Amino acid sequence: MAVVEMSKLNLIALEYDRDKILNALQRTRATEIKLHGETENTQPFETDTEALRDRLAKCEAALEVLLRRVENYYKENKIKSDNLGEVEVSYSEFINARDSAEQTESLIAQINSLLDDEREQLAELARIKRLASAAKIYSNLNSPLHTENSAHTLTRMGTVPAQQKENFIKAAAGISLLSYKFMASDGESELIMFAAHKAANAEVGDLLQSASFSLCPFDDSRTGIEFYQSLIEQADKITHKINEISNEILSFDKRIRELKIYCDFVGFELEKAEQCEKMRKTQKTFLLEAYVPTEMREGVEGALNEAASAVWYEFSQPSEDEQPPTLLKNNKIVKNFEAVTDMYSPVNYREFDPNTVMAFFYSLFLGFIMGDVIYGLLMSVIGGFVYFRSKRETGMKKLAGVFAVGGIFAILWGFLFNSFLGMAALPQTVMPDAMSGRYSLMGIQIPSVLIISMIIGIVQLGAGYACRAVQCWRRGDIWGGIFDGVSWAMFMVGVLLAVIGLVEDFNASPLALAGGIIAGGSLLLAMLTAGRKEKIVGKFTKGFGAAYGVINIVSDILSYARLYGLMLSGAVIAQIISGFVVTGYNGSTPFLFSGNAGLIILGVVLMVVGHIFNLAIGLLGAYIHDARLQYVEFYGRFYEGEGTLFKPLGSDMKHTYLVLNENN
Repeated sequence: MAVVEMSKLNLIALEYDRDKILNALQRTRATEIKLHGETENTQPFETDTEALRDRLAKCEAALEVLLRRVENYYKENKIKSDNLGEVEVSYSEFINARDSAEQTESLIAQINSLLDDEREQLAELARIKRLASAAKIYSNLNSPLHTENSAHTLTRMGTVPAQQKENFIKAAAGISLLSYKFMASDGESELIMFAAHKAANAEVGDLLQSASFSLCPFDDSRTGIEFYQSLIEQADKITHKINEISNEILSFDKRIRELKIYCDFVGFELEKAEQCEKMRKTQKTFLLEAYVPTEMREGVEGALNEAASAVWYEFSQPSEDEQPPTLLKNNKIVKNFEAVTDMYSPVNYREFDPNTVMAFFYSLFLGFIMGDVIYGLLMSVIGGFVYFRSKRETGMKKLAGVFAVGGIFAILWGFLFNSFLGMAALPQTVMPDAMSGRYSLMGIQIPSVLIISMIIGIVQLGAGYACRAVQCWRRGDIWGGIFDGVSWAMFMVGVLLAVIGLVEDFNASPLALAGGIIAGGSLLLAMLTAGRKEKIVGKFTKGFGAAYGVINIVSDILSYARLYGLMLSGAVIAQIISGFVVTGYNGSTPFLFSGNAGLIILGVVLMVVGHIFNLAIGLLGAYIHDARLQYVEFYGRFYEGEGTLFKPLGSDMKHTYLVLNENN
């Protein structure tokens, strides 16, 4: 539950050692290069990254196609391969990708050349298929497609739409110098050959135009049968060629690992070139500034001493006006919840890390909303399976971890509410029924779970003010922590006690008076001290503002009603599904005990599909609204955010997982 302390690294080394030093820093995974300030007698690097971007783009394109082809082929043939996923690679193997660059670039060029050839063949195949489609109506013609005119006769061959055939015949009967013959039909068009005396040219032209006549587009001496067959043969040859190209691409499946390593290596080379733009240089040296976690300084020192002998460096504390990147150090459970905070805004370097506190409340609320033992078991089992199956700290792994922990709380709440897929399985229930339970608050009947939701919200708001106190104390503001944090936390304690005392079912009426006194005294203290740094008028307005802020606090407490709404909707759906299938709904016979095979099968399907749907929809709503409560109500009390996450040099690997140890 801490933000890792950062040290600032200042380094000067010889220019020709720059690449070795950057490689060494990458291996430590402990250095984030920062923009170097302008220094006398130095100048910025001028790097040309376009060539590297082009290399990376070609490599990525070749790898993407190869992966897609191989994955589809393996899936169709039910072949398993470790090359399709992320590959583990040692540091030495990763860096040595430079030595095999020529061979890998040749492979990339070969794959891209094959792809270019394939695109050309596909374009040609499409052209041939269009010709074959147009020539199909001539495919049974045993005469040449080419027609010749005589001195007095005009001969043509072509097609008319099938619906124009009768009109053509009727109109042609009025032209004595015209003879024609219908040769073939494909249902849509009619193939027609005609001969006409040139004296009837005008009449024939009008006829052909009115009948939408299309002249044969193929001026070929071969017969229609021969021409169409030649097109089919060409299409077959091109298809065979395309298959050969595809098989040749598939033959490179054994080199997927090599391509993945090389892609990430080129990506790292590009990153180094881009990072150089943050550095400064002289004629023979370069200057670098970076942030390093203080606890990892020793490793960075060792890497630098090993990388080059002519290197000077020192570590110092970041100045107050600097905002170093944030690296959090939490246990494995809380680390998953960092992703929830990061979606809002990462913790900034100089503030209190709230993730441990937030993780507890987030899990508490998530479990409360789901509120079912079986749902909780499914969340923990499925979430735990995904979490432990993933090797890298991906977003999906962290989300699975959040749901797995939330599932434990859902199990606990499920026991309290006596809910097992919406059914009561225990002889006694600790909590009131989510739908019918009522508490009397000052004589008003209010849903009991709604009041429980409000109480939970009051507790979290009080925790938020306690976090504000910690935030102030960490920065040496003792009085700020007391007046802006502790006083309001005590106000929330008073409100909590007052609410509990006013609920008649709790039989704790003395707490109402005690809570009122605590809340009133705390509010008075907050009002009197709100303007302690202001002048006379400012003291009054600040104090009034503090009192007016109570309205916002009430509004925030009411926001926790969403916990009740989400929990109630899921509970109702679960009870309806299980009611129809297992326990009977409104006196009806449950499907499982109806004696009807069809209803029994329907009941099993309804239980499985219905509860899976309810769980999925419930998790979606819980995830979003739970996060909203943390961001607005809880973080609104103290959180600053606006931090940037620590991103060490060379950590952005897309295809490989770099395994670092002393032997590689």
